[in-house]
Amino acid sequence: MSITKLIRPFLAPRYRKIERYTSQAEELQMGVLRRLLAAAAHTEWGRKHQFQEIRSYEQFAASCPVTSYDDLKADIDRMRHGERDVLWPGRVEWYAKSSGTTSDKSKFIPVSPQGLKDTHYAGGTDAVVLYLYNNPQSRIFDGRALILGGSHAPNYNLKHSLVGDLSAILIENINPLVNLVRIPKKATALLSDFEEKRERIAHEALHRDVTNLSGVPSWMMAVLTRVMELSGKDYLSDVWPNLEVFFHGGVAFTPYREQYRRLLPTEKMHYMETYNASEGFFGLQSDPADPAMLLMIDYGVFYEFIPMDEIESEHPAVLPLWAVETGKNYAMVITTSSGLWRYMIGDTVRFTSTNPYKFIITGRTKFFINAFGEELIVDNAERGLAEACRQTGAIVNEYSAAPVFMNAQGQCRHQWLVEFSQPPADTEAFAEALDKALQQVNSDYEAKRFKDITLQRLELIPARKGLFNDWLKSQGKLGGQHKVPRLSNNRTFIEQMLTMNGDLKE
Repeated sequence: MSITKLIRPFLAPRYRKIERYTSQAEELQMGVLRRLLAAAAHTEWGRKHQFQEIRSYEQFAASCPVTSYDDLKADIDRMRHGERDVLWPGRVEWYAKSSGTTSDKSKFIPVSPQGLKDTHYAGGTDAVVLYLYNNPQSRIFDGRALILGGSHAPNYNLKHSLVGDLSAILIENINPLVNLVRIPKKATALLSDFEEKRERIAHEALHRDVTNLSGVPSWMMAVLTRVMELSGKDYLSDVWPNLEVFFHGGVAFTPYREQYRRLLPTEKMHYMETYNASEGFFGLQSDPADPAMLLMIDYGVFYEFIPMDEIESEHPAVLPLWAVETGKNYAMVITTSSGLWRYMIGDTVRFTSTNPYKFIITGRTKFFINAFGEELIVDNAERGLAEACRQTGAIVNEYSAAPVFMNAQGQCRHQWLVEFSQPPADTEAFAEALDKALQQVNSDYEAKRFKDITLQRLELIPARKGLFNDWLKSQGKLGGQHKVPRLSNNRTFIEQMLTMNGDLKE
């Protein structure tokens, strides 16, 4: 008897609840807000902002300001030192280490027991629920799950709190029964040295019956490449014949899709995007034919959105979910069951549907290029690269881009540093195709490129193999959930990378 077949009936009722997203979105979201306000009413934050008096969304928006990490940092530091009832009831023990702000190297995002249960683990469960619904013949539970994660960060631990990558926190607190069906073993999963971890995972997984993968595409590919080297096989499906799905997130999958197709040239392999961040679990790809993700609206997260064309305004409009429109770019604002109140997470999204609410991640509020009024976002970059790859047969492994500012002759351009797993026969043809594709997807870029008057054609610099991993390692960010900065509005990152690539002198 298939174990998956036995488990399936216990998960089916949850799918019927998810179907309510189509007709009851506002009701579900207001229910979440009421629960969050009631839970935190007697915290310092709740008393300060009179949560007990709030009866409507409008009152909540008027009484509680939009916040950033810098706004909450002092309170979070107190929580890390053991103070109770500050942003969330009780004492919060765990903090997810995330990339830093302008004033700090790292952020420490509180992860309460409630947040683990009603958001992070709920998202993991629903990923399986939706996958099983779309794949009735699945045997996902009849083998092992290869789950990649980060590590604890003991250097940041305090007497009353512990710090780690979000994935390490999830592994540390997960139901012990899950460890019976997952690999690698816990000690390996929590190693901080990614190169050692990669080697151990590959050996532990090689002779197991792996049916599903979970992790960041770039780091998973590094592990799978090592598995292939050890196995001597031509395809991953020869190593794990029952492998059927990769639950991926953390970075856009577009640059890696062709690499995975080459590694797994089989129609039975499925890919499902997830949107799980240190701050919460927000979205799941509910339809294999639609790349947009379903916004998960009955977790411990209340959503608001700021139109990107107002993000620099002194008093930008902030909209609840039921006021958003399709086709517009928004910065996401969240209120969570871990004590983040109207918190700007830094991600930008665009809705493709409001019935139900489905979206794509378009980038980061800080990861864009707008040096010359071109407003290039990560979504534009991904689509442009995909088209250039289609035209030239190239495969992109990693990339980063930044502006080259005007010289004395008034010339300026974008500079792209690209690591290819399969380079194009003609890099100039790739650059030309990318430049034209960006003009197709971004009218502002097209306008600035008109007759080379404002902005000249982009410059493409091939990166040596392993450059981006080496750069991440130099920053202490190799492995886990760390990501290469795709677009930057200044040259800090790209000049570090170019120096390591041999294109700039120290």
